[in-house]
Amino acid sequence: MNLTGKILIAMPGMGDTRFANSVVLLCDHSAKGAMGLIVNKPIDGMSLSDLMKQVSMDGTDETDAAGLYFGGPVEPGRGFMLHTPDYHSELSTLRVDGRFSMTATLDILEEIAAGEGPSSALMALGYSGWGPGQLENEIGQNGWLTAEPSQALVFGVGDGDVWPEAIRSLGIDPLSLSATAGHA
Repeated sequence: MNLTGKILIAMPGMGDTRFANSVVLLCDHSAKGAMGLIVNKPIDGMSLSDLMKQVSMDGTDETDAAGLYFGGPVEPGRGFMLHTPDYHSELSTLRVDGRFSMTATLDILEEIAAGEGPSSALMALGYSGWGPGQLENEIGQNGWLTAEPSQALVFGVGDGDVWPEAIRSLGIDPLSLSATAGHA
Protein backbone atom coordinates (compact mmCIF):
# COMPACT_ATOMS: atom_id res chain seq x y z
CA MET A 1 0.00 0.00 0.00
CA ASN A 2 1.44 3.35 -1.04
CA LEU A 3 -0.48 6.36 0.26
CA THR A 4 1.78 9.08 -1.16
CA GLY A 5 -0.42 11.98 -2.30
CA LYS A 6 -3.44 10.82 -0.27
CA ILE A 7 -4.91 12.52 2.76
CA LEU A 8 -5.32 11.04 6.20
CA ILE A 9 -8.45 12.15 8.02
CA ALA A 10 -8.32 11.76 11.79
CA MET A 11 -11.20 9.76 13.20
CA PRO A 12 -13.18 11.12 16.16
CA GLY A 13 -11.56 9.91 19.33
CA MET A 14 -8.02 10.17 17.96
CA GLY A 15 -5.88 9.40 21.00
CA ASP A 16 -3.18 11.97 20.17
CA THR A 17 -4.68 15.43 20.73
CA ARG A 18 -2.13 17.00 18.35
CA PHE A 19 -3.92 15.16 15.55
CA ALA A 20 -7.55 15.63 16.66
CA ASN A 21 -9.67 16.71 13.65
CA SER A 22 -6.55 16.81 11.49
CA VAL A 23 -6.22 16.31 7.77
CA VAL A 24 -2.70 15.28 6.75
CA LEU A 25 -1.46 15.30 3.17
CA LEU A 26 1.04 12.45 2.83
CA CYS A 27 4.10 13.67 0.93
CA ASP A 28 5.89 10.33 1.10
CA HIS A 29 4.91 6.79 2.09
CA SER A 30 7.04 3.68 1.66
CA ALA A 31 8.22 0.62 3.57
CA LYS A 32 10.61 3.00 5.38
CA GLY A 33 7.76 5.02 6.90
CA ALA A 34 5.63 8.05 6.06
CA MET A 35 5.89 11.83 6.12
CA GLY A 36 3.07 14.35 5.76
CA LEU A 37 1.85 17.82 6.62
CA ILE A 38 -1.26 18.77 8.57
CA VAL A 39 -3.13 21.19 6.30
CA ASN A 40 -5.87 22.48 8.61
CA LYS A 41 -4.21 23.60 11.86
CA PRO A 42 -3.17 27.26 11.61
CA ILE A 43 -0.73 28.63 14.18
CA ASP A 44 -2.65 31.42 15.89
CA GLY A 45 -1.20 34.89 15.67
CA MET A 46 1.47 34.14 13.07
CA SER A 47 1.54 34.84 9.35
CA LEU A 48 3.91 33.91 6.58
CA SER A 49 5.16 37.52 6.66
CA ASP A 50 6.09 37.09 10.33
CA LEU A 51 8.19 34.07 9.43
CA MET A 52 9.79 35.90 6.51
CA LYS A 53 10.79 38.76 8.80
CA GLN A 54 12.52 36.24 11.09
CA VAL A 55 14.73 35.20 8.16
CA SER A 56 15.29 38.84 7.06
CA MET A 57 12.93 38.84 4.07
CA ASP A 58 10.25 41.34 3.21
CA GLY A 59 6.70 40.09 2.98
CA THR A 60 3.99 41.19 0.57
CA ASP A 61 0.28 41.83 0.86
CA GLU A 62 -0.24 38.15 -0.03
CA THR A 63 2.16 36.90 2.64
CA ASP A 64 0.62 39.25 5.22
CA ALA A 65 -2.65 37.36 4.78
CA ALA A 66 -1.14 33.88 4.47
CA GLY A 67 -1.18 31.80 7.64
CA LEU A 68 1.35 29.41 9.05
CA TYR A 69 0.31 25.88 9.87
CA PHE A 70 1.29 23.29 12.46
CA GLY A 71 2.53 20.60 10.08
CA GLY A 72 3.16 18.11 12.85
CA PRO A 73 5.24 17.48 15.96
CA VAL A 74 8.50 16.47 14.23
CA GLU A 75 11.12 19.23 13.72
CA PRO A 76 8.73 22.07 14.66
CA GLY A 77 11.37 24.71 13.89
CA ARG A 78 11.70 23.65 10.27
CA GLY A 79 9.46 25.02 7.51
CA PHE A 80 7.85 23.05 4.69
CA MET A 81 5.98 24.71 1.83
CA LEU A 82 3.24 22.53 0.34
CA HIS A 83 2.32 23.92 -3.05
CA THR A 84 0.98 23.36 -6.53
CA PRO A 85 3.45 21.77 -8.97
CA ASP A 86 3.71 24.93 -11.11
CA TYR A 87 6.76 25.85 -8.99
CA HIS A 88 9.93 23.77 -8.84
CA SER A 89 13.20 24.46 -7.03
CA GLU A 90 16.24 22.66 -8.33
CA LEU A 91 17.48 22.63 -4.72
CA SER A 92 14.81 20.66 -2.93
CA THR A 93 11.35 20.35 -4.41
CA LEU A 94 9.75 16.96 -3.86
CA ARG A 95 7.05 16.25 -6.42
CA VAL A 96 4.39 14.45 -4.39
CA ASP A 97 2.14 13.73 -7.38
CA GLY A 98 0.56 15.67 -10.25
CA ARG A 99 -1.37 17.91 -7.83
CA PHE A 100 1.12 18.70 -5.05
CA SER A 101 4.80 19.41 -4.45
CA MET A 102 6.76 20.27 -1.31
CA THR A 103 9.79 22.53 -0.98
CA ALA A 104 11.78 22.95 2.24
CA THR A 105 14.36 25.59 1.31
CA LEU A 106 14.36 29.37 1.61
CA ASP A 107 14.42 29.91 -2.15
CA ILE A 108 10.67 29.38 -2.36
CA LEU A 109 10.11 32.21 0.14
CA GLU A 110 12.32 34.46 -1.98
CA GLU A 111 10.30 33.55 -5.09
CA ILE A 112 7.00 34.19 -3.29
CA ALA A 113 8.29 37.56 -2.06
CA ALA A 114 9.19 38.40 -5.68
CA GLY A 115 5.70 37.38 -6.84
CA GLU A 116 7.04 34.37 -8.73
CA GLY A 117 6.10 31.49 -6.47
CA PRO A 118 3.49 28.79 -6.93
CA SER A 119 -0.13 29.66 -7.69
CA SER A 120 -1.25 28.08 -4.38
CA ALA A 121 0.76 27.20 -1.29
CA LEU A 122 0.70 26.82 2.46
CA MET A 123 3.61 26.94 4.88
CA ALA A 124 3.83 24.39 7.67
CA LEU A 125 6.19 24.36 10.61
CA GLY A 126 7.14 20.81 11.53
CA TYR A 127 5.89 17.64 9.95
CA SER A 128 4.06 14.45 10.82
CA GLY A 129 6.16 11.31 10.62
CA TRP A 130 5.66 7.58 11.10
CA GLY A 131 8.20 4.78 11.29
CA PRO A 132 7.98 1.56 9.28
CA GLY A 133 4.54 -0.02 9.72
CA GLN A 134 3.39 2.59 12.27
CA LEU A 135 0.93 4.38 10.01
CA GLU A 136 -0.47 1.11 8.67
CA ASN A 137 -1.05 0.02 12.29
CA GLU A 138 -2.83 3.29 13.14
CA ILE A 139 -5.06 2.91 10.07
CA GLY A 140 -5.79 -0.69 11.08
CA GLN A 141 -6.77 0.53 14.56
CA ASN A 142 -9.31 2.92 12.98
CA GLY A 143 -7.30 6.05 13.78
CA TRP A 144 -7.40 7.39 10.22
CA LEU A 145 -9.51 7.36 7.10
CA THR A 146 -7.75 7.79 3.77
CA ALA A 147 -9.02 9.74 0.77
CA GLU A 148 -8.03 11.45 -2.46
CA PRO A 149 -7.36 15.14 -1.90
CA SER A 150 -8.06 17.97 -4.27
CA GLN A 151 -6.21 21.25 -4.57
CA ALA A 152 -9.50 22.98 -3.73
CA LEU A 153 -9.73 21.07 -0.42
CA VAL A 154 -6.11 21.69 0.57
CA PHE A 155 -5.72 25.30 -0.59
CA GLY A 156 -9.24 26.68 -0.99
CA VAL A 157 -11.38 25.60 1.95
CA GLY A 158 -11.44 27.52 5.24
CA ASP A 159 -9.33 25.81 7.91
CA GLY A 160 -12.32 24.90 10.08
CA ASP A 161 -14.09 23.30 7.11
CA VAL A 162 -11.26 21.09 5.80
CA TRP A 163 -11.92 18.14 8.15
CA PRO A 164 -15.70 17.93 7.58
CA GLU A 165 -15.27 18.50 3.83
CA ALA A 166 -12.68 15.71 3.68
CA ILE A 167 -15.14 13.38 5.44
CA ARG A 168 -17.92 14.43 3.06
CA SER A 169 -15.66 13.68 0.08
CA LEU A 170 -16.00 10.02 1.11
CA GLY A 171 -19.80 10.26 1.09
CA ILE A 172 -19.96 10.24 4.89
CA ASP A 173 -21.79 12.70 7.12
CA PRO A 174 -19.24 13.82 9.74
CA LEU A 175 -21.96 13.74 12.41
CA SER A 176 -22.47 10.01 11.79
CA LEU A 177 -18.91 9.05 12.75
CA SER A 178 -18.40 7.40 16.12
CA ALA A 179 -15.38 7.69 18.39
CA THR A 180 -15.49 3.94 18.93
CA ALA A 181 -15.04 1.22 16.34
CA GLY A 182 -15.66 -2.47 16.16
CA HIS A 183 -14.05 -5.30 14.25
CA ALA A 184 -15.94 -8.18 12.75
